[in-house]
Amino acid sequence: MSHPRAAVALPPWLAHALRAQRGPVPWSAVTRGALAAGPLLSAALLTARPSLGVVAAVAAMLAGINDRPGSRRAAVGRIGVPALAGAAGLCAGTCAGQHSSAVVLTLLLTGLGLLAGCVSAIGPVASAAGTQVLVAAAIGAGMPLPETGWQRGLVFLAGAGWLLLLRLVLPTPGSLAGGDFRFDGERSAVARVYDAVGGLLDGAGTPQAGARRAALTAALDQAQDALAGPRLRRRASSAAERRLHAQYAAALPLAEAATALAWAGEPAGPRASAGPRRLAAAVLDRAHTASLPAPDRSTPALRALDDALLHAAEVFDRGYGGRDLHRRRGTVRQALKAASGRGGREYGMRVALCFGAGAAAAQALHHARWYGSHPHWYWLPVTAVFLVKPDLGPLVSRVLCRAAGTVLGAAVFAGLTALLPRPEGLVVVVAVCGALLPAATRHFAAQTAVVTVLVLALVMVGGEPQASAGRIGETLLACGIVLVVGHLPMPGRRGGGVRHLLAAAHSAAYAHLGHVLAGSEDRAARWTLRREAYRTLAEARTAIASAAAELPPVARHTEGTDAVAGLLERLVDTTTACAVHLDDTGRLTPGHLRRLQDVLGRLERTRERVGLPAPGFPAAGLVGVRAVDVVS
Repeated sequence: MSHPRAAVALPPWLAHALRAQRGPVPWSAVTRGALAAGPLLSAALLTARPSLGVVAAVAAMLAGINDRPGSRRAAVGRIGVPALAGAAGLCAGTCAGQHSSAVVLTLLLTGLGLLAGCVSAIGPVASAAGTQVLVAAAIGAGMPLPETGWQRGLVFLAGAGWLLLLRLVLPTPGSLAGGDFRFDGERSAVARVYDAVGGLLDGAGTPQAGARRAALTAALDQAQDALAGPRLRRRASSAAERRLHAQYAAALPLAEAATALAWAGEPAGPRASAGPRRLAAAVLDRAHTASLPAPDRSTPALRALDDALLHAAEVFDRGYGGRDLHRRRGTVRQALKAASGRGGREYGMRVALCFGAGAAAAQALHHARWYGSHPHWYWLPVTAVFLVKPDLGPLVSRVLCRAAGTVLGAAVFAGLTALLPRPEGLVVVVAVCGALLPAATRHFAAQTAVVTVLVLALVMVGGEPQASAGRIGETLLACGIVLVVGHLPMPGRRGGGVRHLLAAAHSAAYAHLGHVLAGSEDRAARWTLRREAYRTLAEARTAIASAAAELPPVARHTEGTDAVAGLLERLVDTTTACAVHLDDTGRLTPGHLRRLQDVLGRLERTRERVGLPAPGFPAAGLVGVRAVDVVS
């Protein structure tokens, strides 16, 4: 009798390297990519300034990597801030490369790596800016071009600015149907919030409830980011934008009620999710909402859901309402604390060592004439910068994907150069790679292959001969450097970045709990604290999952953090359910208090094990005070 073959469980570090993101093809980004680097390079060749075209195309390529889904307003910061940092890095690298010896240049680049690594701990945009300043500095120092540093910087800004202009001007598919495409990203983000509320209500009382609640958190985070981008005025300046802000704010009590229902573990019924889904359609159609089916009002959470639906319908019909995004802006002090904290220091030291070692090895090979008569030695330190970034996944996964992608890209380019005419064929290659880049970001190996082909085409246009074999050798050397540095012991306890994010989530969860148990009637402040708690928890979860997929000697340093994150999620869910019940009855049931005390007790027993600080207030005491007012 034959038995089914047992499934082979891959180790986490290998499973992560083979995993790819899924989703629809971002056709809008594909179009922008095709219209960015290729046309810029073509224009430069027509004016007999190929070196300027190379710099502009590199800037457009880096901007394309940061061209992620979202609103146009959010894209200004996500693309513009790293572009400014890259221009500054290009100027600094050019100046240092022209006026410094090899030893001094290596020390300067190492110091810049330390600073950029520390700054990267502040957040995603800061991380992208830190990466771009290092990449541009290495290119400025290691790619001799006839232009001065400030000229290169201006051309770099022009290249990135061209892609940003395309992002702001070109409409997305289907956005012209309503006559106004300016807020299509914001509109779709708000609609996804209402869809996620409906999904959580459908999942209440099922094993999918936890995943649906996480999806709702992600949708709320994306909507906040889409609506809270940079603006010239303090508040929304158009009727359409004010309406979207009001619709987002109206979703928060719905999300709170849906979370309370999921926490109770009882099915909400099919009528409960029909209302939020109709609201989602109304957001996309820019229409008023028709009558919404009312859910059963048999429990406090269902009554809260019904009240929230009525409030949302009123906001949709009026077209205005609360415009608060319920998000506290980070201060300069908080940014400095993140950069100088344990996570920032650890990451900064690793970036400095990898970038400095890559620059030193590249210059040694340059002086040994490894590069022949074309002293372009920037590839090795640039590769080290991308490999050392934890944003791109676990270290071993990054190394494997980078090596495989470079080999594939170099082999493809070697074949293309034998078939295509120059320079026309190379311009076509650059344009095609620019179009492929948005889709290739789903997997680091695919992204690396596309970037390798694009960069090899650019440097050949700039006068360098075919260099596929050299790029493979430099990439493998950079992989070895980063693997060694990534596993070196550092001062202090390892896993500082994960613990920093988990500590922030711990503080936010207890702040939310303290506000609810203190009996405050300020619901806007409560929703702000709730959003901050779930957002920081999502960031911590992402970092924990990445750390768990490292090799076992590294992964063991963050053992136990996933369990603490799970307890914090239970605490925020329970606090949300308590808040909804207190709004309805003014008192908590013994079941609420029992589950609250249980999760607080478990957190207290595991907190010190992973190095988290004690909460800033006696949560157990507040629970005891609430125990006096218990529904019998």
